[in-house]
Amino acid sequence: MRKITLANGQSVEVECLSCALVNGVIAPDGGVITETQFFHAHQDVAYPIEGLVIVASKRHLKCLDELNDNERSDYINLMAKIRKVQREVLGIEYVYYFYNEDTTHHFHTWMLPRYEWMNSFGRSVESVRPVLLHARNNMNNKENFKRVIDAIHSLKAELN
Repeated sequence: MRKITLANGQSVEVECLSCALVNGVIAPDGGVITETQFFHAHQDVAYPIEGLVIVASKRHLKCLDELNDNERSDYINLMAKIRKVQREVLGIEYVYYFYNEDTTHHFHTWMLPRYEWMNSFGRSVESVRPVLLHARNNMNNKENFKRVIDAIHSLKAELN
């Protein structure tokens, strides 16, 4: 079991955070944004950045090449659908996409929006960790939490 501290300050102990989220053991703030037969999309539970969506496989696997044909098709279609709504509803111009195979969780992709406030950290992959830590350490307040929840509701309304 691993102990994980969520953005809302709650600590949870789980074997796999992604499994706990997709199976409803842990409810992400704002609830599920959208889901398909194979994937679950939710606000990142660790970093309070509006529009930061995690797309996690419902099946426990580690690598992109482990997805079957139906899962691969569903994955890219869902990502494109979410991205379109991020742009049209939330006004997000740019997104960084990340997935790593050496994670302690199972297959998931981060859809990290780029906002003006992030420019002070740089505009490359090297800026991502400082951006995330800044959000976790400096943006856990009621005002920002409201923006995050509002973004979740906007995404949900358009995607479902």
